[in-house]
Amino acid sequence: MRIGELARRTGVSTRALRYYEQRGLLRAHRDANGYRRYDDEEAVELVGRIRELLATGLNTDDIRALLPCAQGGPGLTPCALSSGIVERQMAQLEAEMADLTRRRAALGAYAQVMRERRAQDEALAIRALRSA
Repeated sequence: MRIGELARRTGVSTRALRYYEQRGLLRAHRDANGYRRYDDEEAVELVGRIRELLATGLNTDDIRALLPCAQGGPGLTPCALSSGIVERQMAQLEAEMADLTRRRAALGAYAQVMRERRAQDEALAIRALRSA
């Protein structure tokens, strides 16, 4: 199948498919005229796998390394490589979540101070108007 048909069947743009090919995630055969040609069901399944792995936040380098472990059904075949990549990604997400929680608390503290100061300013303004 050609790139347009693969894009239609997977819901992925031709631009993204070319990017996947450029990053070594997807391979195309070339016709004599230079058109890309993909294996039918294998390419559809592979693009689905790439999309699943991208949705986890993995980068294309990690996905390229994981693709051999991602054949034949959902999930990854457990191996030292796939376990290491997944564990590293989980640790990175945990660190990012902790940082976001810290930043949210700091921003919440600023918001609380602002609310308190606004209430104080409004009370002062009301008193000033009453005494005038």
